Amino acid sequence: MNHRSGTWGRPLRLYLALLAAFALGILADRSGWMPGSGRRPPPGLGHTFDPFWETWNLVDARYVDRAAVDPKRMTEGAIEGMLDSLGDVGHTAYLTPDELHELETSLNGQFEGIGARMTVRNGHPTVVDTIPGAPARAAGLRPGDVLLEVDGKSVASLPLDRVVQMVRGRPGTVVRLKVTREGEPHPLDLEIQRAAVDLPDVTWHLLPGVPVAHVALRSFGKQADEQLRSALEKARALGARGLILDVRGNPGGEKDQAVAVSSEFLKEGNVFLEQDSRGRRTPVPVRPGGVATDVPLVLLIDEGTASSAEIFAGALQDHHRAKLVGTKTFGTGTVLEPFELSNGGAVLLAVAEWLTPDGRQIWHQGITPDVAVALPEGVTPLLPETEDKLDAEGLAHTQDKQLSKALELLKEQLR
Repeated sequence: MNHRSGTWGRPLRLYLALLAAFALGILADRSGWMPGSGRRPPPGLGHTFDPFWETWNLVDARYVDRAAVDPKRMTEGAIEGMLDSLGDVGHTAYLTPDELHELETSLNGQFEGIGARMTVRNGHPTVVDTIPGAPARAAGLRPGDVLLEVDGKSVASLPLDRVVQMVRGRPGTVVRLKVTREGEPHPLDLEIQRAAVDLPDVTWHLLPGVPVAHVALRSFGKQADEQLRSALEKARALGARGLILDVRGNPGGEKDQAVAVSSEFLKEGNVFLEQDSRGRRTPVPVRPGGVATDVPLVLLIDEGTASSAEIFAGALQDHHRAKLVGTKTFGTGTVLEPFELSNGGAVLLAVAEWLTPDGRQIWHQGITPDVAVALPEGVTPLLPETEDKLDAEGLAHTQDKQLSKALELLKEQLR
C-alpha cells in the first residue's frame, strides 16, 4: 500500500498493516484525510447540531447519576452512534486511543490468539473447533459454543472478522468470553490466556476412495496463495483430479491475497470491481499464471464466509468456474480507510465497496449459493485436519451434508 500523507504516524501505519493481514478485511490502497475533514464543524449544520448540544447540556446539568457524566465517554459514545447510523455496523468503526494502543503494542510479526476456529450460524459467531493443545481447548471452549460477549462487549450482529480481531491479542494476556452452550441453562464465562498458535491459512486432505482433495482456506493471510500452491502441487502428485474448496468460516484477510488466490483458478477477466462514493468503478483484473485454471471445482460457503472470502466466492461464481454449495455469505463488502483523530484514536471508514465481476452488490446482500444446503443443527463441518482417520464408508455417511453435496456435484464433473 502506498501511504503518502504526512499525517500518519508509525503506530497507525503498523496498525494498518495488522488490519490488512488479519482483522477487518479489505483496506483501501490510498492515504490522507478525506475532503472536508478537520476540527471545524461543516457549514450550514448549526441548526442540525442544536438538539445535540441541548441534550449534552441537559445531561451535564441535570442527570441524576453524576458519576456517569463523563465527557470523554459521552464523546466516544456519540462518535460510535454516528458511525453506527451509517449501517456498516462492525466494519466502519471508532477505535479509542486505548484500543488502538493495545493493537499497536501487540504487533510483533505474528498473530496470537486462543486456537479456536469460528463461523457464523443463525447470525451468531459460533465455535467450529478448537486446536489440540491450544488455550481454547484447555479452558473448556467447545465446538458449538455461541459467543455472546468478548471482554464484556456484545458481539451480536458483528461480522466474523471483527469478532476474530477482538478475540486475538498479545500472548499472555487474557480474553474473557461469555458463551451459550447447548444443554446449559445459563451462559458460561470463560477466561482464556492467549498464546502463539500456529494456524495455517490453508489445510488440505485427499478424500478417501475418490480422486478429490478437500482444500480449506481458513483465512486470506499473507501466505495464503503460497500455501495454496503448495497444497495443489501435493494433491495433484497424490492423484487428485478435482477440488472441493472450502471457505466456510473464512473471515477474510488481505485483498491482494484474494486476488492472488482467485487468479489460480481463473484464466482472464476481473476478480472484482471497486466502486467509490461517486459510483466510479475500477476493475481489478485476474493475474496471469494460474496453476489450476482447468481443474474441476466446487466451493463451500456459509454465513461465516466474509470479506476477501466473498471476493473469492463471487469471482468463481460470476466466471462460472465453480458451483457454490452451502448457505448465503455474511455480506461484508466495504473498503476501509483508517483516519487518525486528534485524541489519538482512529476512525475506520468505508470509503468504497467492492462488487463481483458482473457488478453484483455484496454489501448487506451476501452471496447466494448455487445449491443451498444447510448444515444440520449441532453438526460440526468436516475439516481437512480432522479427516486423517476418515475412511470411504465414513465419508459416505458423514453428517456434513454440505461436503457430501459438493462431492456429489464434483463426481458428476469427473465422469
